[in-house]
Amino acid sequence: MISFADRATIPANVLIRFLDQESVLLNLNTEKYFGLDSVGTRMWQLVTSAPSIEAAFNQLIEEFDVEPETLRSNLCDLLGHLVENGLIAKQPADVGTTSAV
Repeated sequence: MISFADRATIPANVLIRFLDQESVLLNLNTEKYFGLDSVGTRMWQLVTSAPSIEAAFNQLIEEFDVEPETLRSNLCDLLGHLVENGLIAKQPADVGTTSAV
């Protein structure tokens, strides 16, 4: 299950190619690929660059005219498919950050 407190990362064995506003993700180990339309591509860009999935969700709410519940459901579905196919990995958002202590 996807927690919005997690951070999405791109595994080393995944390639992405952008075609206009769409993209294709390829897992080199399994040879599974996934095509994303412009909205899916934007979701992928934000979740893989934001400090957490929640931060990406908040940015998406600002960019798209969509009900938050609908966006949350669609984002969960997309991330579930990507994780299942090894096209993104999830880790706690605080991994790799320095402690304030």
